[in-house]
Amino acid sequence: MNILTKLITALRGVGNEAGEAIIDSQGIRIMEQEIRDARESLDYAKENLTEVLAEQMAAKREVKRLDQDIAEHEDYATQALDKNDEALALEISGKIAELTNQHEAQSAMLENYTAQISSLKQTIAQTDRNIQAIERELAIVKTTDSVQKANAAIAAKFSGTDSALRSATESLERIKAKQQKRNDRMQAAFDLQQEEQGGDLQSKLQQAGIVTADASADSILAKLKAKRSS
Repeated sequence: MNILTKLITALRGVGNEAGEAIIDSQGIRIMEQEIRDARESLDYAKENLTEVLAEQMAAKREVKRLDQDIAEHEDYATQALDKNDEALALEISGKIAELTNQHEAQSAMLENYTAQISSLKQTIAQTDRNIQAIERELAIVKTTDSVQKANAAIAAKFSGTDSALRSATESLERIKAKQQKRNDRMQAAFDLQQEEQGGDLQSKLQQAGIVTADASADSILAKLKAKRSS
């Protein structure tokens, strides 16, 4: 029984590891989908906020209308009292009481809308900031993932004795060796030609001061000055 329990636990562990491996391999796609879902929910919340704002505007208009009606009927009641018509003034006062009750109900509703709107705006703004922060983090994760994949591809492609990079490096070294050998041959041919034409001896005679170098503008000008002074 103890062995069976351990076996089940081991299988559960393997299942969890496999599930985590799948989630990790699809982590970026899952996160992108979750961000899209969050954006859709945020858009829906904004639509609801728009509806609440419309209800608030309607409540404001109703409160304003009731204020005007109450003021108007208070004026009517005053005029009735001025005419000593208390019965009419009492009837008008009843209407004022009805309007006042409506005004209180609408005012309470308006306060409720105002509180809800303030709360919704704060929640929406905070949610939007959270989503933007997650999007920035996701961009960094995606960039890091791309770089790591590129590095892994390079490491896999250019590692080992038969790698393309090693082959390319060896080819480059062979090309450089051939170029150096070609330069050596060209220099050797040039030196040989100089020796055949007595160039090497001429150079040694010039260095010893036995013969002069080829004519130059400075040497010719010096000779002209010497001839003129003599």
